[in-house]
Amino acid sequence: MIIASTQTRFFLKSLIALALELLFMMNVQAQWIRRDGLYGNVVHALAASGTTVYAGTEGGGVLVSQDGGSGWNLVNTGLTNTTVAALAFSGSNIFAGTMGGIFLSTNNGGAWTAVNTGLTSSFVNAIAVDGPNVFAGTTYGGVFLSNNMGASWTKVNSGLTDTTVLSLAINGGNLFAGTDGGGVFLSSNNGTSWTAVNTGLTGMHVLSMAIAGG
Repeated sequence: MIIASTQTRFFLKSLIALALELLFMMNVQAQWIRRDGLYGNVVHALAASGTTVYAGTEGGGVLVSQDGGSGWNLVNTGLTNTTVAALAFSGSNIFAGTMGGIFLSTNNGGAWTAVNTGLTSSFVNAIAVDGPNVFAGTTYGGVFLSNNMGASWTKVNSGLTDTTVLSLAINGGNLFAGTDGGGVFLSSNNGTSWTAVNTGLTGMHVLSMAIAGG
C-alpha cells in the first residue's frame, strides 16, 4: 500500500478546493449578470414595471433602464434630494423616498413633485403600497400613511417602540416593519396598532424584507 506524503496530501486538498471554488464561481456567474452604467453609484432601491427598471442611488438620484439594465438614464427633474433610499409603484405612479422627503412622479420619472404634507421626518427609508394606501418608513418618525396619493400623511405608530423604520413589507392585510434595533413589528389594521413579532429573530437590525407566499 502506498501512503501519500504530507506534501502530496496538501497538494490534493488544495487542488480539490480550487476545483470546488471554480465550480461555485461558474454557478454564480450562470445566475447573475453584472449591469453597469450607473456611474459608480451605490444603489439603495430597485423597482420594476414591466420591462422598465428604476434604480434609486446615493447622490445620483433615480435612473431608469428600459433594456434590462444594459443602459441607464437619469430621471431627476424636480428631485431636489438625490439620495434615494426607496422606490415603489402605485398603479402608474412611482414614489421615491429620499433623505429630503417623498417625491411622486406621474409620468414614469419624467418629473418629480415633493409630497410631504404631514410628514414630520424627512429621512425616508422605505415605502410600501397596498391598494390606495401608501406607507412610508422613516428615521425617528416611524411609519406614515397616505391614502390620497401622497397629498397628505398621517403618523401611525401606536405600539411601535422603535421609530426608525428601515424596511416595510405587505402580505395580504398584514404590514411588517423592520426597525433599526427593535426587530420586526406587525400591523393588521393599516398601522393603527403594532405588535413586535421577534420570536427566534437573533438580529434586531432589519434592513430589508421580502414576501414569498406565507
